[in-house]
Amino acid sequence: MAIKLEKGQRINLEKSNGNKLQNICVGVNWGAIEKKNWLGIKSMEAVDLDASCATFDANNNPMEVIYFGNLKSKNGSIRHSGDDLTGDMGGDDGLDNEVITVDLAKLPAEVDKIVFVLNSFRGHDFKTIPFASIRIYEGTPSRVNEIFATYDIANDATFAGSVSMVMGVFYKRNGEWKFNAIGESTRDRDLQSTLATVISKYL
Repeated sequence: MAIKLEKGQRINLEKSNGNKLQNICVGVNWGAIEKKNWLGIKSMEAVDLDASCATFDANNNPMEVIYFGNLKSKNGSIRHSGDDLTGDMGGDDGLDNEVITVDLAKLPAEVDKIVFVLNSFRGHDFKTIPFASIRIYEGTPSRVNEIFATYDIANDATFAGSVSMVMGVFYKRNGEWKFNAIGESTRDRDLQSTLATVISKYL
């Protein structure tokens, strides 16, 4: 059963059968915003959320950033599915709009932390974005084998008024990978400033 993540919760990366997760997907799902004009005619306004991650060594020195402008790490152990510029235009299709995959076994040995962040590229307030959610699972961008944990953005009032958030941090402890569900909004307006906040506050 998937865990509903709570802020500050730290969890082991273990499947229901007791094996450790190795191939992890962090997926973000969201919808376009329905608008009505003065005649009552409906239209859909595109929403562009951007999932990104950054790797750090044991001394918290930044290594790589994987985002819509750099879709994979140098050795291919982290991959981004590509930039979704609109969100689901016809309602929730049940699929994630952007997925970042991590092969923990192929990560360079010096990678000690992987931080995941989310930014609203056009400045849409998180509270206005339909069914925005995050899930961590084993599988591929198009196939979910086992959902490991979920995080609900759309129904969390603490994200109201924000356009950036820190999703969480994968980190190594005694040679094993764990996950810290941070789930906090920031006052930042773009990826660069959000990562600066990560370095100063969350590592």
